[in-house]
Amino acid sequence: MRVLGIDPGLTRCGIGIVDSIGPQNLKMIGVGVIKTDPNAELEYRLLELEKEISNWIIKFNPDVIAVERVFSQLNVRTAMATGQAAGVALLLAAKNGIQVGIHTPSEVKAAVTGSGRADKKQVAQMVKRLLKLKEIPKPVDSTDALALAICHHWRGEGNARLAKAKKKALKKK
Repeated sequence: MRVLGIDPGLTRCGIGIVDSIGPQNLKMIGVGVIKTDPNAELEYRLLELEKEISNWIIKFNPDVIAVERVFSQLNVRTAMATGQAAGVALLLAAKNGIQVGIHTPSEVKAAVTGSGRADKKQVAQMVKRLLKLKEIPKPVDSTDALALAICHHWRGEGNARLAKAKKKALKKK
């Protein structure tokens, strides 16, 4: 199964592809960050996200898109921007007939480190270890996207056959 993890953000949107190549054996296929101009109008920033995420979908053909669940933060403006970026990812998943997995930050931390209270440094170290990487991907948004993909492999894999069947059915239409 191939999972595209998306750590939504309007200024920096982490994105990563992780394949399952056997039981408990994961491989990073791609990782990056989509950046938008903070001085651009909102609609053009969302359009840039749509274009770049679409490119990743076309290039890597994921079975599932795992997105971090937006949670209420003290900064409402940041929460809104994150929600708008997540909405772009969810819309693209629907348009392309790709299954969606939505995971909370604490669920991702628990899946990757064993503790829902782990800090970003602990998550990054475990992503490096689990994917057998030489170094931690930078910036942290990219590492968080890989952690989302890992979480979905371990917590959402029961739906892998369903996702592939659904994708095939939608392509036939």
